Amino acid sequence: YGSLTSLTQLTQQHVNISSNNDNGHQNNHHELHRHLSLFDLVCVGVGATVGSGVFVLVGLIAKTQAGPAVSLSWLIAGVAACASGLCYAELGGRFPSVGSSYVYAKETMGECAAMIAGACLTLEYTGSASAVARSWGDKVVAYVQTWEDEDAGEDDNSWYRLLICVLDPGLGINPCAFLISLGAVLLLLDGVKESKNVTNVFSTLKFLLVFFMATMSLVLANRENMSPFVPSQFGASGIIRGATSSFFGYIGFDEICCLSGEAINPSRDIPRAIIITLLLVTSLYCAVSVGLAGMVPYQDISETSGFPEGFRYRGYYWAAEITAIGELIVLPLVVLVTIMAQPRLNYTMAVDGVLPAVLSKVDEEGNLKAGTKIAGVIMIAIATLIPFSYLDDLISSGILIAFTITDMSVILVRQTSPLDNPYLLERMLVVFLVVSLLSGFLLRSWLSLDTTGEGVRFMTLLSCASTLFVGNRIRKDCPSKRSLMGELYDHEPDEGLFLTPFVPILPLCGCFVNLYLISQLEPIGLAAISGYVGLAIG
Repeated sequence: YGSLTSLTQLTQQHVNISSNNDNGHQNNHHELHRHLSLFDLVCVGVGATVGSGVFVLVGLIAKTQAGPAVSLSWLIAGVAACASGLCYAELGGRFPSVGSSYVYAKETMGECAAMIAGACLTLEYTGSASAVARSWGDKVVAYVQTWEDEDAGEDDNSWYRLLICVLDPGLGINPCAFLISLGAVLLLLDGVKESKNVTNVFSTLKFLLVFFMATMSLVLANRENMSPFVPSQFGASGIIRGATSSFFGYIGFDEICCLSGEAINPSRDIPRAIIITLLLVTSLYCAVSVGLAGMVPYQDISETSGFPEGFRYRGYYWAAEITAIGELIVLPLVVLVTIMAQPRLNYTMAVDGVLPAVLSKVDEEGNLKAGTKIAGVIMIAIATLIPFSYLDDLISSGILIAFTITDMSVILVRQTSPLDNPYLLERMLVVFLVVSLLSGFLLRSWLSLDTTGEGVRFMTLLSCASTLFVGNRIRKDCPSKRSLMGELYDHEPDEGLFLTPFVPILPLCGCFVNLYLISQLEPIGLAAISGYVGLAIG
């Protein structure tokens, strides 16, 4: 009887998922317009992902962590990002509605997990948009400060001092962040078609700028600067630490999924857009990494402005100006694309009754003006008044939790507990998450200490072995739903959908990577995200 009940529940669950896949955007009267093509979605992905990773992190990692082997760090991080990226690709096509990880958690784990996912996505969308706007404002001030003429008299420099006082009045206020945030919100309020066109244009400009940086630096590269490829002071552990830092340069591609409800053909285009975005971004990051490390000896690379200073180092001042000004022009696109997703998340949560109904209002042209205004005011306030250093770890940990929820959702969609042991899969997933997080903390201790005691090494190896054991048990003891239900259907139940390969191994690897990265954050950041999640479900 128990086995029959489990099979009945499994059948009903699969029918619900299939029904959601077929009619996901038709089960409520609030409907967004489907107008985004594959090109539009790729532009969103590239626009949201390519940012400080190219302009800051490449130089910082090359100088302090990996040396000329910085390209290996980016390649390793790209492979790790694909573990979660392929999970988003499947679920974005399987659940073609706005909301990303919030929708996936609701469909597979219930309301509590969905609330956590929604709270973490808010950190990613509103928090990241605010942080990038703040960073852009700081870069504008830094660029204007290069205009100072030290040989000029006090009267001649009065205009300069006045401009600096306006741009940097002190007290933590950032007027440039206010202006760029306000501009992004006004553009979104102007309409989805207008903001889509701006996104496409600026994403193309950003791609061309990064392609120029990569090509120019590769032309100027010297083979001597690449030797030794792995400096002795960094070693293999430096490459791994560099990969840990590099991973955050890949964050942003998941925003494609939050626009599934506006894609013309989501089941086909969402997976393609995510895969194309990850391939493009990984290729660009590896190319610029090789170029910068070959153009400038790694000891002389600037930690904050790698390419502009690198071109100046080689005497190409015009290329330095193109890069510096180009960064200021294209970086605001990240603000626009990132905050674009927040009203859509709010829309889905409002339709579910979690947030006020006003956030689900859609005008005749498919615009979420009320939701955009509310999200925009919050973003503008944070960007203008709160320094980025207070947001960094909180935002990063929230994004990684959302990634982990998505990875788990794929496993729960594709695998099930054996009929004679209900809830084994759910129990094993919880155990896997706990031992993965513990392994992350222990690995952090091992890699951060010059001399590691035998006790720490033993505990680390034991914890990692436990992680492998639990993951292998999930693989062996928790069968796929397709194998149990194949006889109930005359056709493949997932026919026409993109399917994540190597399930459950690949999603489990994604969970481990995400939790390892969470364990690398500062204690105050871990305490902040714990309190934030507690408030979300409280």
